[in-house]
Amino acid sequence: MGWPFIGETFAYLKHHPSFSLGSYLQSHIHRYGKIFKSNLFGEPTIVSADAGFNRFILQNEGRFFEASYPESVVRIMGEWSMLALTGEGHKEMRSIALNFLSSDILRNRLLPDIEQHALLVINTWKDGLYLSATEETKKFTFYMMAKNIMSMEPGKPETEKIRREYTTFMEGVVSMPLEFPGTPYSKALKSRSEICSVIGRMMDSRIKEMNRQEDMKGNNDMLSWCLTEPKLSKEQILNLLFGFIFAGHETSSIALTVAIFYLGHCPKAFQELRDEHLGIARKKTERGETKLNWEDYKQMEFTECVVKETLRLGNVVKFLHRKATQDVHYQGYDIPRGWKFLPVLSAVHLDGSIHKDPQEFNPWRWMQNKSASAVELMPYGGGNRLCAGAELAKLELAVFLHHLVLNYRWELAKHDEPLAFPYVEFDKGLPIQVFNISN
Repeated sequence: MGWPFIGETFAYLKHHPSFSLGSYLQSHIHRYGKIFKSNLFGEPTIVSADAGFNRFILQNEGRFFEASYPESVVRIMGEWSMLALTGEGHKEMRSIALNFLSSDILRNRLLPDIEQHALLVINTWKDGLYLSATEETKKFTFYMMAKNIMSMEPGKPETEKIRREYTTFMEGVVSMPLEFPGTPYSKALKSRSEICSVIGRMMDSRIKEMNRQEDMKGNNDMLSWCLTEPKLSKEQILNLLFGFIFAGHETSSIALTVAIFYLGHCPKAFQELRDEHLGIARKKTERGETKLNWEDYKQMEFTECVVKETLRLGNVVKFLHRKATQDVHYQGYDIPRGWKFLPVLSAVHLDGSIHKDPQEFNPWRWMQNKSASAVELMPYGGGNRLCAGAELAKLELAVFLHHLVLNYRWELAKHDEPLAFPYVEFDKGLPIQVFNISN
């Protein structure tokens, strides 16, 4: 089980391609099976690469298990973040998020905003331009979230300040929690403080506006939404907004970059995706329409397959942290209360007994398996902690890909690949060269 406290954590977190399990999991699964014990993050831990056990853990949140992230993660994300909260506290905060992301709001307000921000980025490109796919997708998702959470506009000083600080913050999120000057973790804590200061000032300003009963039209964002919730304290709102901007732009931008990576390696998938969107665009032209609507989105069948396959191979969220709240008995395993669990989502996504040729990018597998169960694909977790922004993320990916493949093809300018640290990133930012094909 490794050294005390450190245990096998370094080996477990060693970076590796996100489309592989990594040497630690490969060797341990081969030696011990899909469910084994270890010492990770300073705790005795059960690691599960078993689809059925993972589902059991996630479906029994609040009954046998609860979220239990390392103290260093809770400190950096905030004690009122949805990541850290459990029980009724998490339920209430998640309900607020889900209300803000209702199907009606997704359809009528967020879809037009997503399209606007996708075009805001793509329209700055030129034929033959070299760019970083990572940087461009982060711009898209960050500006979209900043606009809808706090009505922040691209290019404004405070918007750009927060964007820079989130970049520094992300670099320290899963680093070693060493709080010395200059360490990534220390810098991340400082960036969090800077971001929260900006959010706090905007909250104070918005409260004054609401108290003066000024015209709030145009401020129907998440900040105003939260300020009308009498149960929420200022600290709770600040943590919710901070976490929502972080989760809402970071994971979606990574997934989008991974999609660009795989489509760049699979011309057949790129062409079929483009053909689907050319068909949608042609029908819209015939109807005299220019902007995407919900019916267009629902016609993106192959796009949905590309998104699913991207999430399966990209493994943006590799594993989750849970803890047994009572003694657990599962198929011959007796696990004492207090032990930690790491359901490894990527292990299920890369399991050859579930997915044929699991390391192959094959979006057509989902055309043949449209009713895939949650056991086979769980990029957003599961149970009552299923990611509140899952539908928003899928919409973001589909809309950006629509305008991307209609206007550009691309080539990978340098060798790069998605690496799990355990969060996913590209060492070089995925450099690509884009070529205009809109005419």
